[in-house]
Amino acid sequence: MKKIKIFPRLFFLGPALLLAALVATGCAHYPANPLLKEVVPDEGYRMRNVRPAGNSDQILMILTFSGGGTRAAALAYGVMEELARTEIRFNGRKGMLLDEVDAISGVSGGSVIAAYYGLFGKRLFEDFDIRFLKKNIQNDLLKLPFKPGNWFRLWAPHFARTDLVAEYFDQNLYDCGTFGDIVVRKGPMIFINATDVTQGSHFTFCQDLFDILCSDLSRFPVARAVAASAAVPILLSPITLYNYAGSCSYREPEWVQQVLEDPHSSRRRYQQALQLKSYMDAERKPYIHLVDGGIADNLGLRAAIDRLLPQGELWPLLSTWGWKTSAKLYSLP
Repeated sequence: MKKIKIFPRLFFLGPALLLAALVATGCAHYPANPLLKEVVPDEGYRMRNVRPAGNSDQILMILTFSGGGTRAAALAYGVMEELARTEIRFNGRKGMLLDEVDAISGVSGGSVIAAYYGLFGKRLFEDFDIRFLKKNIQNDLLKLPFKPGNWFRLWAPHFARTDLVAEYFDQNLYDCGTFGDIVVRKGPMIFINATDVTQGSHFTFCQDLFDILCSDLSRFPVARAVAASAAVPILLSPITLYNYAGSCSYREPEWVQQVLEDPHSSRRRYQQALQLKSYMDAERKPYIHLVDGGIADNLGLRAAIDRLLPQGELWPLLSTWGWKTSAKLYSLP
């Protein structure tokens, strides 16, 4: 009978390779939201810095794109096509209605197209359909965890499935664009909305909110914000932000304390003040865990109102952004 030699070392080869891979990827993680050393009210990703060139200061036009996956993005795409074809005449000049859009508030699938337009403008009509609408994105995302190169990465404590989604969007859709790139392109302002899973309230990616966290949104990847906005619970893990509150000389707005002292003046503003107040305590809330924005506000309308009316009055706020106080508000049917 032929003897079979057994080499014990071979049994340890597989585990050894696995251990080496885990050690190599153990510190791997998607970049965290960058620290902001000092709040500068006139800088960063703010409405006043993202005014589209040639945009009238007498028309305020805000779009809200709801959640609903690819279908929501397709609907928003059709709306924007129609706005691009609609000619308007105002104060002796003519232009296209799309050029008067000052801000877009997007949720989940709606945030995908909103972010693309914020980064690339009318290039949207050249390649967004090929890069997203007509592409089997869902199939691509489902395959990500099963790619050999991602097996070990998902074992890392600071890397999860939603990080793969953010990375996919970064490389295949947004070309590694940041919120600072939207500022450079001069907008329009894009409000990407997610849900703070611990509070059940909506969370909007804008510098005013990131000031509280002492974090610089201009260096934050747009793809990561979109991934948070579309992170369906159970299927995808939350996107986590670090809270550096208390390290950047942030000053609490006067209206926050006023509302907290008189909670009956506005229930909505009271809840908003409580949310902002909780972010100011980094010891009790060191992390912000974000999931699908549709849980808190699937229309994106509440987020737009809260960003426009944090003090309850519109015209004083518009004047700080550079609009004339005689501006008119129009609503589309």
